[in-house]
Amino acid sequence: MDLDTLAGCLSSSACLVTQTTSGLIIGMLLFLVAVGLTLIFGVLKVVNFSHGAFYMFGAYFAMTAYQLTGSFALAILAGAAGTAILGLIFERVFMSRVYGADVLMQLLVCYAFVLIFDDVVRIIWGPEFKAMGMPSAFQVMPLFIAGGVVPPYYLLLIGVALVAAVVLGIGLSRSLIGKVIRAAAQNPGMVSALGINTGLIYGGVFALGGMLAGLAGALAAPVRSLTPGMGFSVLIESFIVTVIGGMGSILGALIGALLLGLIRSFGSLGFPLFTEGLMYLFMVIVLVSRPSGLFGKEVA
Repeated sequence: MDLDTLAGCLSSSACLVTQTTSGLIIGMLLFLVAVGLTLIFGVLKVVNFSHGAFYMFGAYFAMTAYQLTGSFALAILAGAAGTAILGLIFERVFMSRVYGADVLMQLLVCYAFVLIFDDVVRIIWGPEFKAMGMPSAFQVMPLFIAGGVVPPYYLLLIGVALVAAVVLGIGLSRSLIGKVIRAAAQNPGMVSALGINTGLIYGGVFALGGMLAGLAGALAAPVRSLTPGMGFSVLIESFIVTVIGGMGSILGALIGALLLGLIRSFGSLGFPLFTEGLMYLFMVIVLVSRPSGLFGKEVA
């Protein structure tokens, strides 16, 4: 433990701003991955253990598009659109065949594709670490807020994640398609009886979940190293987020991700050897006090 360092940071506005910004970055990336995971579970009732692979593919698609075009906007679009298409194909060809099957069967299928996807990345892009690099538009002087250093790219990342959260929240609660998706999650048989193609809904939701994970990977590419298997660690943390926030809750995913990001950021100062343990400890505390998560619905 290094509580003196943590206390010194909390009493310094510069350190507080810097660590809070770092926590928000971690949290927003986790939110984009976790919200796709919770959407897929909420509608399809599938624990998509391969979800981290879409984060990985999003990063590699973005890096490749950026190298080919030099446009960061096109790189982000390629990361999101590419993983949406991949998610749709994956759901229609493979996952649709195990709906209603035993959870172990679903997990085995997903885990098999985790290994397959990692090898595909090694074959196409190679096994070595790669870096996309910061786009030239963001290679500028950082902002100084209360003495803390905040790179402009961090503000973009936070802003994109917040916009995604608002669009998802409003879209699912107020739009017609959002109401159909929520109805399919509650009673797919009734939705099908009304003449609505539930297969199309399931494919669309899976594609949306993959797109969000790919968007997170694309946004992370300029500030993270790219390597095969990079999606596994973010997958585990995303599961922690969904458990803390409550499975199926978008607001829960946002709050859970932000809390986890701040715990990781400030925990690395006060508990440098127990940062991972702090996240799991917080999850245990939440589950003991509220088994359904912070915003999850109690099951009667």
